[in-house]
Amino acid sequence: MQFGFIGLGNMGGGLARNLVRAGKEVLLFDLSSEAMDKVLAVGTTGKAAGSVDELAGVDVLFTSLPLPTHLEKVMMGDDGLLNKMKQGATYIDVSTIDPKSARKLSDAATAKGIEFLECPLGKNPTAAEAGEEPIFVGGEKATYEKMKEILAIVGDPIYYMGTVEAAAAFKLISNLIGMTNVAVIAEGFKLGEKAGIDPKLLLELLQDTGAASFQLDLRGAWIAENDFASRFGLDLALKDVRLGCEMATEWGSQAKLMETALDYFKQGSSEGYGAEDCNAVYKVIK
Repeated sequence: MQFGFIGLGNMGGGLARNLVRAGKEVLLFDLSSEAMDKVLAVGTTGKAAGSVDELAGVDVLFTSLPLPTHLEKVMMGDDGLLNKMKQGATYIDVSTIDPKSARKLSDAATAKGIEFLECPLGKNPTAAEAGEEPIFVGGEKATYEKMKEILAIVGDPIYYMGTVEAAAAFKLISNLIGMTNVAVIAEGFKLGEKAGIDPKLLLELLQDTGAASFQLDLRGAWIAENDFASRFGLDLALKDVRLGCEMATEWGSQAKLMETALDYFKQGSSEGYGAEDCNAVYKVIK
């Protein structure tokens, strides 16, 4: 079985390396030669492609790209890869996108006789590298059953969500909650600073109260250390929160706290912190 993987960044790169480590033949494409080299370095079954068109003949194609517009440009339209892939192939997208975009990809694939799964991921690059990335699968149940052993190579655990819309929506809901939590934590640390509480002591005390959370343990600790090195970039957080808030608006749902978080991330990006970790939202809070 021939695999293809487009998009070898922090998340996609880890998943692609897991396929190569498992001995799968994988054609790789990324605009960054450095990203491709990192995957090629882990085994002999990976091969660099010179263009996305070289992946048209694969049996299973993965994509991991930043924005829905990137996916549409690569996969859809007259020159899109879906027009060039063979019938009976499977296309698996692991990007974080909105439900409408997931449906557009699914319908476009189905029209070409290609099976499709929307499979957003649940954690971070460290988990992706270790094969411990939760995967939330949307698509036809028969396609999921056929592909679940392949998915188990790149991530774990695997959850079947039903429709592609449900899978995409769940990921946005998760990131909305997580990134709004980061913004709240940043506000709390700023208040602690004004109260004269050492940030490391503040972190320790908060972890023993109802304020404890995954993001407090992770990004609260980095804020306390003044560490804003990018693990999940602020601009990526901005994209996900924006997509999530747009989804909520379209569905007539209130997301007032999340919209406030969105404003913080917009401000952080406009002030030049977009390439830093999303915890750099702390820097814009007064």
